[in-house]
Amino acid sequence: YVGINLGRSDWGAPCAAGFACDDRGNAVSIYTGGFFNPYFGAEIGYVHFGHMDRGGGRTKAHGLNLSLAGRVPMGRVNLYGKPGTLYGRTDSDVLPASGLTAGKDSGWEVSYGVGVGFDLAPHSSIVLEWNRYDLNFSGTGRRDIDITSIGYVHRF
Repeated sequence: YVGINLGRSDWGAPCAAGFACDDRGNAVSIYTGGFFNPYFGAEIGYVHFGHMDRGGGRTKAHGLNLSLAGRVPMGRVNLYGKPGTLYGRTDSDVLPASGLTAGKDSGWEVSYGVGVGFDLAPHSSIVLEWNRYDLNFSGTGRRDIDITSIGYVHRF
């Protein structure tokens, strides 16, 4: 299968007092995978978390996600979960007066998500998902970014 999801990211990164802070962004993920049997499979994808305004600057993040996939088929509806890992990159640009640390960071961290799929036809589905990604931020350590999204999946 291949899929694309569009949604909103909710950043867990800290803000600085006296500076504008927007901790939500537009996110997109593109992925492909397959199932070994009706219940278990694997998936690889690219995730762009959008950006957040903080400390007089902008922070952005993206990464490559690898997940195992487990699903419970119930007719035209599928419930699923995706534990995995993400190689994420973050880039923070902030004003020195904010007291926050600017810089880039990257590394492998944990990811997981749950969702529900609705089959439109034998080879296509609409999916609703919630995913959490743990990313490294320069100077502030690890933070969670949550994405709630809707997407389209085409199965071969």
